[in-house]
Amino acid sequence: MLQNAQSTLNLLEEAFPKLKILVLGDLMLDRYIFGDVNRISPEAPVPVLRHAQRMERAGGAANVTMNLAGLGVKSYLAGFWGKDTESGLLEGLVKSAGIDTTAVLATARATTSKTRIVGRNQQLIRLDIDPTEPPTDAEMRELTARAVALVPQMNAVVLSDYDKGTLTRELCEAVIRAARSAGIPVLADPKTPDLSKYSGATTVCPNLGELALATGISVNDMDALLQAGQQQVVEHGFEFMTVTMSEKGIRVLRPESSFHSAAVAREVSDVSGAGDTVIATLAAGLACKLSVEETVHLANIAAAIVVGKRGTVPIHAEELVAQLTQSTSTRAVEKMLDLERLKLRVAEWRAVGETVVFTNGCFDILHVGHITLLEQCRQFGSKLIVGMNTDASVCALKGPTRPIVGERERAQIMAALAATDAVVLFGEETPLELIRALKPDVLVKGGDYTVESVVGHEDVASWGGRVEIVPTVEGYSTTNIVKKMSS
Repeated sequence: MLQNAQSTLNLLEEAFPKLKILVLGDLMLDRYIFGDVNRISPEAPVPVLRHAQRMERAGGAANVTMNLAGLGVKSYLAGFWGKDTESGLLEGLVKSAGIDTTAVLATARATTSKTRIVGRNQQLIRLDIDPTEPPTDAEMRELTARAVALVPQMNAVVLSDYDKGTLTRELCEAVIRAARSAGIPVLADPKTPDLSKYSGATTVCPNLGELALATGISVNDMDALLQAGQQQVVEHGFEFMTVTMSEKGIRVLRPESSFHSAAVAREVSDVSGAGDTVIATLAAGLACKLSVEETVHLANIAAAIVVGKRGTVPIHAEELVAQLTQSTSTRAVEKMLDLERLKLRVAEWRAVGETVVFTNGCFDILHVGHITLLEQCRQFGSKLIVGMNTDASVCALKGPTRPIVGERERAQIMAALAATDAVVLFGEETPLELIRALKPDVLVKGGDYTVESVVGHEDVASWGGRVEIVPTVEGYSTTNIVKKMSS
C-alpha cells in the first residue's frame, strides 16, 4: 500500500511530465486479429476464424515508451526497425504518442512482429516474424553513438531486451557506463539467462521464469530461487533486483534484505505487455527520486490496471490517479486543491469515465442541511467537487460578522467528509468562472430555486450537462444556529 498517496499524486500530476527517459532495445509490432470460430475447416482439422476486428499495438521496447508517454513522461526510443509495412505502422503509433525516434535506425532487416489470432477471447495461434540476420557492425556503432549521446539529457534509461539482437553486451556496457557516470538510474528487462551483460545497472526486472533461467533453480523451489537472485545482485553490482511474480506481486531483492509488494486484485484479461508497464512505472518513479518501496507499489497498481484490458495496452496517468483517489483513507488536506490542480484532476477523472458533480456555498458552521445536500449530490455522479466562498466573499454576502469559521477550517472540515472528492475556494460573488473552468456534468443547487435561476445553468447546458435542484431541510441554517448561540 502506498504510504503517502498525496506525494505520489503530486509526482503523477506535476513531476512525471518534466521527465525525459530513454528506452533502448528490441522494437516490435503487436498485431491482433479477432473473430468468431463456429466450424472446423474441411481442409484440415483446424478452426476457421471469421474475421471481426484487427488492431496494431507498439510492442517490446516501443511498448515501454508508450507506457511512459501514457504516464506523461517525454520518452525517447532507440533501436532498429525495417523499411517495411510493419515499420510504418509502428512508427505511426509511437510518433502519434509524441515519442522521439531520432535514435531509431531503419535497416534492411525485417521489423519484428507478433500476430495473435484470437477467437472468442481464446488465442488460437501466434505468428512471429523476426529478422534472420543480426545488425551489422556499422549499424551497432551508429546506434551506440546515438544512444550514448542522449544519455546525459535523460532522467533514466531503460534497457528492454527481448533477445532479438539489439542489446549486445558492448551496447549495454556503453550505455550503463554513460548513465552511471551521469548519476542516472538504469533499469534492465532481461530475456537472456546471462545477467552479467547488465552489470552495474540500478536494477534488473526478471519474472520468475527468467530468474530461474538465469540461476538454474526451479520456480518450484521459491526460497532457493530468491536467495540465488540476491547472489546475482551482489555478483553483478545491481542496487537491487525487481522480480515480477505474476499474481503474487513483486519481490525486491537487495544484497542483505528483501521486501514484497502484494499484487492488486483485479480480473485478468490479458497479461501481454504487463512487464513493460512495470518497468516503465519503475523508471518514472526512480527518476523522480521516489523510494524503491513506493515505486514498486505504484508499479503493482499500474500492472493490475493493464492486465484487465485486452491486448498490449499501455497505462495512463489518469488511470493511476483514479485508482489512488478512490481510497476512502485520503486525508482532508489532500482533497483541498487550487483551481489549476483541480482542472487537471477533473481531466483525469473524465478520462476514466467518472461523472463530475459540482455544488457550492459558504458552509459556515456545517449542519444537517449541508450534509443532506452533499449526500444527494453524490447520487447524481461519481465525483463531487465543492466550491466554497472565501472569507472575503462570505463577508461581502453575509455581512461583517461572518464567517464564523475561517476559510481554511471550513475547507478542511468539508474535505474530511466521505461525500466530497475535492474542495476549491473562490473569491468571486458567484462561482460562474469556476463552473466554466471545471465544466461539471451536473450542477447542483440547494434551496428554493428554478433551473433558470441557477448561476451557470446556460453554460452547463451548452456542454451537455444538467442542473439538479435539492430542496433545503426546513429549520436548519447557519443563521439560525448563530441566533441560538447569541440568545
